[in-house]
Amino acid sequence: MSRLETILLVVSSISILINIGLVVYTRIAISKLLLVSEELGDLQDMVDSFLNHIGVIYEMEMFYGDQTLESLLEHARDFSEQMSSFEYIYSLTDEEEADQVEEQTEEEPNYDD
Repeated sequence: MSRLETILLVVSSISILINIGLVVYTRIAISKLLLVSEELGDLQDMVDSFLNHIGVIYEMEMFYGDQTLESLLEHARDFSEQMSSFEYIYSLTDEEEADQVEEQTEEEPNYDD
């Protein structure tokens, strides 16, 4: 084997190893991003639920007009609006889940006929 062939073999081997490493790293990074996306979506759902719960309590006759609850309700609204600015992140998993549901419904036979 000539010197040129040896150099090309070593460079090709290094290139293949680097490419494999990049593929593994990319897969890990994407899975972490999707995990964060799911967690942000869950957090948004919890904030919305909390906001609705405080709204229901505030509307009760017993607490209607209470300044503390009104302030808490306003704070929860502001927090919910701030969380909605991250919608582009947690919508990644929502779209993926919607695609999976669509695929499953397309695969299921229709027995209603």
